[in-house]
Amino acid sequence: MNKTLGVIIALSLAVGVIWADGQKDIMIADFEGKTYGGWKAEGQAFGPGPARGTLAGQMQVSGFEGGGLVNSYYKGDDSTGTLTSPPFKIQRKYINFLIGGGMHPGKACINLLLDGKAARTATGPNDRPGGNEALNWWSWDVSNLMGKTVRIEIVDKQEGGWGHINIDHIFQSNKKVAVEKDHTMRFTKRYLNMPVKHGAARRRMDVLIDGKIVRQFEIELADDEPDYWVSLDIGEFGGKQAELRVNSLGRKSRAFELIYQDDAIKEAKTFYREKNRQQFHFSSRRGWNNDTNGMVYYDGEYHMFWQHNPYGWNWGNMTWGHTVSKDMVHWKELGDAIHPDHLGTIFSGSAVVDENNTAGWQTGDEKVIVCIYTSAGGTNSWSRGEPFTQSIAYSNDRGRTWTVYEKNPVLGHINGSNRDPKVIWHKPTGRWVMVLYMDGGMMAFFSSSDLKSWTKHSELKCFHECPELFELPVNGDKDNKRWILYGGAGDYLIGDFDGKEFKPQGEAVRFQHGNCFYASQTFSDMPKSDGRRIQMAWGRIATPGMPFNQCILFPVELTLQTTDEGIRMFAEPVREIENIHGSKQTWEKMTVQAGEKQLSKLSGELFRIKARFLVGDAKEFGFVIRGTRVTYNPGKAQLACRDRKAALEPVNGKIDLELLVDRNSIEIFANGGRLYMPIGGILPKDDKSVKLFSDGSTTDIETLDVWELRSIWR
Repeated sequence: MNKTLGVIIALSLAVGVIWADGQKDIMIADFEGKTYGGWKAEGQAFGPGPARGTLAGQMQVSGFEGGGLVNSYYKGDDSTGTLTSPPFKIQRKYINFLIGGGMHPGKACINLLLDGKAARTATGPNDRPGGNEALNWWSWDVSNLMGKTVRIEIVDKQEGGWGHINIDHIFQSNKKVAVEKDHTMRFTKRYLNMPVKHGAARRRMDVLIDGKIVRQFEIELADDEPDYWVSLDIGEFGGKQAELRVNSLGRKSRAFELIYQDDAIKEAKTFYREKNRQQFHFSSRRGWNNDTNGMVYYDGEYHMFWQHNPYGWNWGNMTWGHTVSKDMVHWKELGDAIHPDHLGTIFSGSAVVDENNTAGWQTGDEKVIVCIYTSAGGTNSWSRGEPFTQSIAYSNDRGRTWTVYEKNPVLGHINGSNRDPKVIWHKPTGRWVMVLYMDGGMMAFFSSSDLKSWTKHSELKCFHECPELFELPVNGDKDNKRWILYGGAGDYLIGDFDGKEFKPQGEAVRFQHGNCFYASQTFSDMPKSDGRRIQMAWGRIATPGMPFNQCILFPVELTLQTTDEGIRMFAEPVREIENIHGSKQTWEKMTVQAGEKQLSKLSGELFRIKARFLVGDAKEFGFVIRGTRVTYNPGKAQLACRDRKAALEPVNGKIDLELLVDRNSIEIFANGGRLYMPIGGILPKDDKSVKLFSDGSTTDIETLDVWELRSIWR
């Protein structure tokens, strides 16, 4: 017997599924071996044999069966090639297979070849940034080809983004694997609780009411035992008959059996008690968070929205989460405010209080809060073919419910992925002003009288995405103010702004020197009696194995102060940190001998530390916080922590350091906020010590204050 044919027959018998007609499924290939066997590989894309899951530099691949699959990402998206099966005879009505990768018909695809020509073809599902590598089931009806001899050809001729194809578990059957599965129920409770499994295939779920999609998201649905649960608020659809539709499930999945309704959120009693949860930095109770959005103060409450994936640990399903606080330290999550729709998922933006009712939406005594955001067209299936545009939603009840403007978008597509509108009220011109990222490091400036119609005035090439624009006094002098414009990384320009054009006064200045800061925003509409400019940023700190991911950095007050280098922006923790102060220890006129000195009776996870060091003859000095060194080098005039370094000159021969220590981060402020260095990374559970050190000689400390901090969640 031919060896290859023998392997195929053996695989066919191994499938073992027998349907009512008595005919077993016939395996064509499951790609579990070290090589492709009798399949012929040409080019580089398919490598020396089946991939064992995700390849180097690739997003996580999921949804394949067993340990191996065809993955043409070998050596990246620019590699090309083909993989062709030996000939086989069609003996069943369907050919079923799992498919993922890029949507490039004819270039990244799987073909059924009859007489050398494609009789059937299929391509990957993804054609957008932020897509996912999940494989889903696909079926070809081949009943009219019964008895024909054919081959399967897997093709990767596409270079660039999503230029690859993933295939697994190809078999013949008289039963079509359901590409789409659905389940109907009447919504009678507040929440729909859904099981999630880390690493499971990301499936698209549509929630339909009266045949129309009202929610759409991707979720790593657990087929059996979940790692954690997520919830969808279905209160607004109470009493309605709903259809849940999933684009693909595992053949033995119990997901629909596990999904259930309740008036309580599953696992709510465990929120904020997880081992890797930051204890005084905000993080969402479930799912992923990134950019801070829509930060606005209204009548005693600080509102913070954020880029939220409510249904999984990874980026995706961009939705506006919503939380409120009385002090910017303790937060109460209200639930998601703005959901993806037919115009796209909900990318970053801002919020304002429409004090003068310019948009005409005020219906009672409460002022209207208006959110302005990017509708990211094409980032979900619901919005396929739509561009990036700018939209608005508003609330008449202090942000508890939201109405999406029926005439969205209010600003149509201009170019590329134009996004992240920052809107402010410009008092001198009596108009709303919008700064919008326009691709290629370009920011554009618009104005409006009613938040609905916008006129473009100017452009400035400066930063990448997430713009912020505000005015600050220099050294607290209200008669001497400058405008600040910055982007995602926080680097900023100082200049003048007349409501239409920003004119920089010099080059961009580095704002922060850490490893986890991005996409910050400041609160709009702060009370006049306060007058502070408060900033909060996305803390890019991963929490593997948790039902949540990332956090928000601690709020800081921004000021402009004169330095030897010119006017610079300083950052210091807000004074409200005192609301979580616990016990305090103070040392004065301390000398640290060469080596390390552990601070006695001081052990824990959460600290605020303030110290004033006298710069002497030591080569280096500083702290060792739970095993992490915060080091000052006098010879280099440099502060360092982990892999980050920044210049820092002494002031009158002294260095001031302030540290905020949480479970996953150390935020460092030096010389009164002149240098800001937020450092992320999970700190060891078995080391809760705080030490001082001095290398090469002694170091004197003028004052040292250490507060233990309380959790904001308890």
